[in-house]
Amino acid sequence: MRLIAGFDAGQTHTTCRLAQVRDGIAPGLGPVVGEGDGPGVCHLAAPEGPERFGAALRESLRQAMAPLAAEGDAVLVAAAVGASGIEQGTAVQGQGRTLAAAALGLAPERMAVTGDERTALRGAFAEGAGIVVISGTGTIAVGRDGTGREHRCAGWGWLLDGAGSAMDIGRDGLALSLQMADGRLPETPLRRALWEALDLDPDDPGSPQRLKALVVADCFGPAGFARLAPVLDRLAAAGDPRALAVMEHNAGALAAMAAGVARCLDLVAPAVCPMGGALGHLEQLRLPFASRLAVELPGSRLTAAAGDACQGALEMAADLTVQR
Repeated sequence: MRLIAGFDAGQTHTTCRLAQVRDGIAPGLGPVVGEGDGPGVCHLAAPEGPERFGAALRESLRQAMAPLAAEGDAVLVAAAVGASGIEQGTAVQGQGRTLAAAALGLAPERMAVTGDERTALRGAFAEGAGIVVISGTGTIAVGRDGTGREHRCAGWGWLLDGAGSAMDIGRDGLALSLQMADGRLPETPLRRALWEALDLDPDDPGSPQRLKALVVADCFGPAGFARLAPVLDRLAAAGDPRALAVMEHNAGALAAMAAGVARCLDLVAPAVCPMGGALGHLEQLRLPFASRLAVELPGSRLTAAAGDACQGALEMAADLTVQR
């Protein structure tokens, strides 16, 4: 049995999905036959990056292959990986391809490695044109036109370009809370709610200094800010004006990303697929995103993904098996 593998490698876990290769008149992707999970990855430039990348691929593949052990003759012939932090056309992408090929025992020409936003795009729209807007802890948008030309907007790192993400929502809220604490803004429920979520006493005069120290601790980082996004979402739903403004601002940033992709690809009235935990779970982000998108990109339509990032990776892997 000839198999291909599609990997979705994120920072918390990695998923491997296996499918049979379809031969004959219409070669390509056949039925899915297995799935397994492994540990997460980190940026390849990190000291432990290469080791964690290889380990995540090997373990998730092992888990996916385990139910097929009785088959005996199952062999992996191609694979594709969508991984966090892999930028298209960079040396890191080449390094990832070399590492993945070695980890999976494949020739480099039977291995594709790209950013997880690219596999998400392929899964969402298969061969067609469209735009995915991804908002989770971080954010990015990427689209493709009818000829296969692709373009990305945003996602240039949380220090420079996180507008529209759960991280920015949490950070923006905390910035406002400090302006309330020192008298620049009138008090709303936002300050107390956010400080209590961080186990800070809203009535303690020393809490602003403790907050300042907390957010620069190694254990806080982007995820620490992102964990506050649901608090802002609840406050906005309850009508807090400052929380509403934060959600509106970040929704506008997401709509601008989609519009930027459409301009660069000359897409008219494109399909736009919202993805990621923030857009999926934060209603007060999702609703204004839809209304701002209608203004920024008239005629566009929101659509659900045809498939997930693992499906997109499988489609890419299937391409490697087709003789051209």
